[in-house]
Amino acid sequence: MGGRAQADRDLQGRKLRDGMAVGTRTIEGAELPGQEGAAQLGLEALRRWEGDGVKEPAGLADAVRIEGDIPRDLDVSQPGARFLFISRDQRAYTHGLHKYPAKFFPELPRWIIERYSRPGELVLDPFMGSGTTNLEAMLLGRPSVGVDIDPFSRFLARVKTTPLEPRELRAAVAEMTARLDEFDDRAEVGDIPEFPYRDNWFKPYVLRELAYIKGGISGLDCATEVKDFLLAAFSSVIRQASQADNNCTRTVIRKKLDKRIEPGYAISLFRKRLEGNVAGMLALAERAAASTPVTIPTDCSATDLTAYPEGTFDLALTSPPYLNAVDYPRTHQLEMYWLGLAAGSLRDLKRQHVGTEVVTAAEYAALRQTGIASADGVIGDIFATDPRRAGIAYRYMRDMVKNLAEVNRVLKPGGKYVLVVGSNMMRGQTFETWRYLREAAPGLGYRIETWFVSGIINHFIKVPRAERIEDDCILVLEKRGG
Repeated sequence: MGGRAQADRDLQGRKLRDGMAVGTRTIEGAELPGQEGAAQLGLEALRRWEGDGVKEPAGLADAVRIEGDIPRDLDVSQPGARFLFISRDQRAYTHGLHKYPAKFFPELPRWIIERYSRPGELVLDPFMGSGTTNLEAMLLGRPSVGVDIDPFSRFLARVKTTPLEPRELRAAVAEMTARLDEFDDRAEVGDIPEFPYRDNWFKPYVLRELAYIKGGISGLDCATEVKDFLLAAFSSVIRQASQADNNCTRTVIRKKLDKRIEPGYAISLFRKRLEGNVAGMLALAERAAASTPVTIPTDCSATDLTAYPEGTFDLALTSPPYLNAVDYPRTHQLEMYWLGLAAGSLRDLKRQHVGTEVVTAAEYAALRQTGIASADGVIGDIFATDPRRAGIAYRYMRDMVKNLAEVNRVLKPGGKYVLVVGSNMMRGQTFETWRYLREAAPGLGYRIETWFVSGIINHFIKVPRAERIEDDCILVLEKRGG
């Protein structure tokens, strides 16, 4: 969150980096953080941790840089320890199938799953997003359930976690490639969908190219799962072939970018994406065990898991939405329109999302309290200058508390719930979601095992520098009774 006013920068620095030097050192494999520094800071850290729940976390004497796989026995017992994880696998298998904001880098859920579960045990991600957790669970021989309110998320995660039969995949791709070779200005194209501001988003020739690709996929004689895989590749080119900013999480046209899309670009880019995605899917088909299921229900949400009885899951892990940072329906609106997952206004879908900015006037007419002292103090400060934003913050924390309660219900006693959650800024106030959840967790049936900090390099979140999220906090909670 660099570049904000100095007071905000100093505040965030005290809260997230107290006791931590700015230097880093690299480890690969099994080398662990220096225990001498941990011992020196351990007593102070534990005193802070076990105190009133709102003091600054203390960590190791330096941030530990880990490249690639995270050692299974990495010492994270020191509350507030700081790590910088460098991913090598963001495009491995089907992880790189489609750009998606704020998604897990694969090594972190892989480490969580290996450390806190055994093969065959059932894993839950209640904010599934693009399905990184579920893909890693499948690769590690753990059946899993992925829950998300967003239809695009469910589509993408299903594609990423469905291994395809290589011969059928290659045949479909060969036929699709032949169809692409036949495209020219006179080619007959499929229906071009109607949706808001369509002709502002796309040049006429791009509309034709995209319709031709989608029509070609629809006409293939192959399994639905194979068509969906090709549609995911198709979806991955839509934003880039549009007039919208490629990198902004909100789908917007920025005239200063002077974005120029030449005729033939959408067809060419689809070929390129398809080639890379096929390689990843073939690697997945070779590695994944077909007997390890991934279930993606449509009748659940992060705050309502009533489809699952008490004590169903052995492990839950997730990276919940950031407050006030990513509007997922708006981010993926063009893709949803072309895939037939949406047609008009996205307001109703937005309102269902945890972290939504769609709130009614009645929800912020008066200051509302969550019952979490540290959160309520900040929400009160926000309310003094912007009641609507305070209402957004209140609703977010209300929904996150509901999620903690629901996950606790469906976890087995002794099961872990690991949350990777960031802090961000709202109206000049640092909103430390991880801290508020940590404060609420004991009253919802959890024991706090530990927490530590992970630096963020790139989450595909393009927000104003003053609101940038630079750290995630990993909270490890355990359901009491084990």
